[in-house]
Amino acid sequence: MRAPVLYLKINNMSPTPTVAIIGAGPAGLTAAYLLARRGIQVTVIESDPQYVGGLSRTVHYKGFLFDIGGHRFFSKSKQVEDFWTEILPNDMLVRPRSSRIYYNGKFYTYPLKPFEALKKLGLLESALCAMSYVKARLAPQADPKSFEDWVTNQFGARLFRTFFKTYTEKVWGMSCKEISADWAAQRIKGLSLAAALRNGFSRKSSSGSDQAVIKTLIHSFRYPRKGPGMMWEACARKVQEMGGRVLLGEEVDACDLDAQSKRWTVHYRSAHGASAAITADHVISSAPMQRLAQSLSPPLSSEGLAAAGALRYRDFVTVVLILKDKHLFSDNWVYIHDPGVRVGRIQNYKSWSPDMVPDPAYACYGLEYFCFEGDGLWDSSDQELISLASRELAQIGLGESGDILDGCVVRQRKAYPVYDDQYAQKVAVIRQEIEQRYPGLHMVGRNGMHKYNNQDHAMMTAMLTVENIVAGERLYDIWQVNQDAEYHEQGSAGDQSAASGVRLVPGRVAS
Repeated sequence: MRAPVLYLKINNMSPTPTVAIIGAGPAGLTAAYLLARRGIQVTVIESDPQYVGGLSRTVHYKGFLFDIGGHRFFSKSKQVEDFWTEILPNDMLVRPRSSRIYYNGKFYTYPLKPFEALKKLGLLESALCAMSYVKARLAPQADPKSFEDWVTNQFGARLFRTFFKTYTEKVWGMSCKEISADWAAQRIKGLSLAAALRNGFSRKSSSGSDQAVIKTLIHSFRYPRKGPGMMWEACARKVQEMGGRVLLGEEVDACDLDAQSKRWTVHYRSAHGASAAITADHVISSAPMQRLAQSLSPPLSSEGLAAAGALRYRDFVTVVLILKDKHLFSDNWVYIHDPGVRVGRIQNYKSWSPDMVPDPAYACYGLEYFCFEGDGLWDSSDQELISLASRELAQIGLGESGDILDGCVVRQRKAYPVYDDQYAQKVAVIRQEIEQRYPGLHMVGRNGMHKYNNQDHAMMTAMLTVENIVAGERLYDIWQVNQDAEYHEQGSAGDQSAASGVRLVPGRVAS
């Protein structure tokens, strides 16, 4: 019998609160579903006129389906795993993970296979990498501040340059010396050369029996049959069936707090210019923190507005190529570490789910280019981008130009919050002021918290926020989600307690 989703009990609140939710991504829709399930009136406001799911949406093109970025459905949280099963009980596939790194004209299986890596690097290079690793472990840099320092401590300088530097700088558009070590600690905590080697020598089955598997190294994951958007489209329908509203194509202009009533008025407008507003007791925002901060009335202090204006985001472009399938590429995705091409990662949507491609004679690839909105790559025409992607796919050896039949381009704004060396101070300034001056305002999810969370972490921030709203008090500090990184990165899917014994969710705020 399937375990139920964790539902929340309202603590004799009268009257029942109303909630406005900005953004119909995983965090926003998770909150909407759990609140609506308890009879709380919710309205979700989403700027996209067609899709829900945010970065986890599924885009449709001539019968082909594609994911914006690649989204594995895998979590150590039982609540999150149960939520996915509750929303989409009959359409979740279990897919094998298959990924590689492309570097210097060669493909390396990822997670690492030690003998394969040694053979392809060559004995001399392998020996130099080993010595570099030993040096880093014997004399690590104390208190590493940058991504480069943190990864070098874990892998050695030579492996850092080979397997981390180029790809990371493609993704972020900045030197690894400028990227905060927080990003590495949050995303790959628990992964080191020793852990990768152990994993390579003793591969466990994908049944979920390995209680110490590192999340970066999981061997299988669940995936909706028709892409991640299938999950969030189903969730949005269920919210509406329970009486909630999901408004598409509406952009939030302003969030006004009434000082006397402590109630919010959220103003929004459609692409056609029509404007409207709703009032609510609570506002849950998964919109970019910068945008939310600039929409508040009364306004943030000058210090808060300056901090918000200084937050940075990384955008990216997905170039989708449809081509004859010659079975050159069976991975879910390939990381492109080679500096000779601009593409950063290549997705193979048929390997995520066969239902993503309407005809098995065809393949559908997504070449991802990381950029800043307004730069030369972002502003290139669709045809220029399709031509670039076609050339680079052939250069890497994963396709031939004569086999490419069609293509399209999707531009994704503010895909990744940037972890530069000042981001934590900026976020702290905004967070502290919002908590002190704006009761009933809750920031959740990746962009809402300017925190590079996985989908399941974003959902957990929403789940705990719902619990706080329902209780009428701040029971949980959602900023601790994914701070207990060892829990989130180790253990099997839905495991209630990892081997480390770290808590399932953050603890209550000390009274």
